[in-house]
Amino acid sequence: MRIVEYDRHDTDAIVELITTIQITEFGVATSAENQPDLRDIPEYYQYGSGNFWLAFDGDELIGTIALKDVGDGVCALRKMFVKKAWRGRERGVGAKLMQTLLDWAREHGVSEIYLGTVDVYHAAHRFYEKSGFVEISRGEVPDTVPLMDVDVKYYRYAF
Repeated sequence: MRIVEYDRHDTDAIVELITTIQITEFGVATSAENQPDLRDIPEYYQYGSGNFWLAFDGDELIGTIALKDVGDGVCALRKMFVKKAWRGRERGVGAKLMQTLLDWAREHGVSEIYLGTVDVYHAAHRFYEKSGFVEISRGEVPDTVPLMDVDVKYYRYAF
């Protein structure tokens, strides 16, 4: 398994991975059209302290994670998805993606990371909490942090 920064990779594969997990696996009411950021990753994520990473097993895309710079040392964690067969502590894909993001953020002067998530991602909630994120109310999320309409739980990580 290897993690690389996004660099003109196939966005069709990224959209397929993410929307399959969101819609087919978890029944989240969204679509690829509701996520235009996935078709313009450099413009949306790869500036300032932001970036977008992909996890591969050989040539197979198995995971993604993104950090969006929203200004003043604040970033949003976005698009953290791992294919079902590669989830769990024994595989470590999610942990490696998260560590990559947190190391990058620390090296680039980020002071806080926020995220929004849906209610049905129970294992993800536990994972975020084990990674040092603390659940907060919607009102504590800065207005500059992009959220999806389906988000109902919110987290903050402070360095």
